[in-house]
Amino acid sequence: MSTPTPANTPAAAAAAAQEAAKPSNFLRQIIENDLEKGTYANRRWAGSPGDAAHHAAGQPDPAKIRTRFPPEPNGYLHVGHAKSICLNFGLARDYGGVCHLRFDDTNPEKEDQEYVNSIIDAVKWLGFDWAQPGNDQPYQASDYFDFMYRAAEYLIEAGHAYVDEQTAEQMRVNRGDFGKPGVDSPYRSRTPAENLARFREMRDGRHEDGSMVLRAKIDMASPNINMRDPAIYRIRRATHHHTGDKWCIYPMYTFAHPIEDALEQITHSICTLEFEDQRPFYDWLMERLIEGGLLAAPAPRQYEFARLNLTYVITSKRKLAQLVYDHKVSGWDDPRMPTIVGLRRRGYTPAALQMFAERIGVTKSDSWIDYGTLEGCLREDLEAKAHRGMAVINPVKLVLTNWDEVMGAGHLEPCSLPALPHPPEGTESPVRHFTIGKEVWIEREDFEEVPPKGYKRLFPGNKVRLKGGYVIECTGCTKDADGNITEVLATVVPDTKSGTPGADSVKVKAAITWVGVADGVSAEVRMYDRLFLDAQPDAGGKDFIESLNPNSLKVVTAIVEPSLANAKPDDKFQFERHGYFVADRVDHAAGKPVFNLAVGLKDSWGK
Repeated sequence: MSTPTPANTPAAAAAAAQEAAKPSNFLRQIIENDLEKGTYANRRWAGSPGDAAHHAAGQPDPAKIRTRFPPEPNGYLHVGHAKSICLNFGLARDYGGVCHLRFDDTNPEKEDQEYVNSIIDAVKWLGFDWAQPGNDQPYQASDYFDFMYRAAEYLIEAGHAYVDEQTAEQMRVNRGDFGKPGVDSPYRSRTPAENLARFREMRDGRHEDGSMVLRAKIDMASPNINMRDPAIYRIRRATHHHTGDKWCIYPMYTFAHPIEDALEQITHSICTLEFEDQRPFYDWLMERLIEGGLLAAPAPRQYEFARLNLTYVITSKRKLAQLVYDHKVSGWDDPRMPTIVGLRRRGYTPAALQMFAERIGVTKSDSWIDYGTLEGCLREDLEAKAHRGMAVINPVKLVLTNWDEVMGAGHLEPCSLPALPHPPEGTESPVRHFTIGKEVWIEREDFEEVPPKGYKRLFPGNKVRLKGGYVIECTGCTKDADGNITEVLATVVPDTKSGTPGADSVKVKAAITWVGVADGVSAEVRMYDRLFLDAQPDAGGKDFIESLNPNSLKVVTAIVEPSLANAKPDDKFQFERHGYFVADRVDHAAGKPVFNLAVGLKDSWGK
């Protein structure tokens, strides 16, 4: 048995400092208060979701809290979902709890197994797991359809629900508005027996889609319109991706969601602010079903936080789908998309997204987060991890005219540089190897025939260092018939190779990146920029299509050093002076390298 760590040890001090460094927020305060008061200390857990009797036969719940991430499988998750994943799984992790992955699959017409698979992959990629003793499968609302139906029948029998046969338009008009109370449905006074018979006819497929709904009987004069007898079941003949054609009636989300939470013994049901007005119904339903002995007490509680508003991004699934289906982007995983699969292909890391979620925090008030904050998190994560390499994005050939005379005809001089300038403490950096010869590629912008004031790179008569190689002196250039520069000319200064005793014998004011013609490799490089020019592309009813950035993707053929040619899909690098790049996880292959710009070395947007 291990002995407890003394409070005054360095390990204890480090752990305490780490704990203190976690920024507090109102959700953490709520959880800590509940734990201190023992609000959920007497809960029982039977090892799987279930009703009150099921859990009563179980053991004391080993999880101090239970949270959940409950996406509807009707599209690909985006950066806003990433925040919710990090929040719910992170809180469960930090407070000795469990977070459930649950698919809210109550709308069969829009859901698909493709989305289920993509969600599972996204959560795991972000570094989280929902496994608990005896169960490593995610949950799904459709597994609870039998209980939901049973709960609906109980509400009918207890006089808390009725079948309404008004048209959708009649229901809308009779619901009233914020200045006018609703009007009771003519069907509201039916007896429980009549309602139960009618509801069973709905279940048995004896009525047309949309011809009737089951409504909770609450208060048609409530100032909260969501409490004016909300619909809880509707007829919908649609094949469900999980239950097939077993059901032709399906629960409404506002009815299903609280029940799902209760069956799973969720303690803290965390959602975004648009559900705040639904909380009274959530609580009403919990009270009714606990009264009837169907669900265990204490009930879950719902808490709301502000959703993520990120500049230069849209997160509406419908609008993202429009971008895909109208071919404004190449697909859901287009690196310009804010989807998790798009961010992953762009080069974002789980650590960067977790850092972003922690950094922006959790509040009750809406605000806009600058996209640069997300980019900054990626830079911060990759700075210490991404191997360096030289790449020439806009190449022009540099000819060292005295190379053969000084170094020998055809000679290739081996060079090397560290792959990590600042390797982790106690480790040595890997080394990149490449060669320099008579001809090398340089960036076209690194030569100016007539230099502007303060220019320190190549111009006739100026000396620079080829990084990791030699000092050279520019002598001029050659041009084609149209006056375009075709080659830059220079001479190599002998005995000035980096890492040798003579390296400092000639002082220069600049070092430039380059790739040897002899061992450089051609690569497709995709220079991505923000998808929209407007910081809030769909705010205020604007047509977001009109603010698409026509220059959000430029594809160039670059020359990269040999170490980069060995990259595997998803490998990330810093192309020195250019930014962070990732080997494309779809198109990159041996002999056909493809790199995506993940983020520049600094935030230059709008500058």
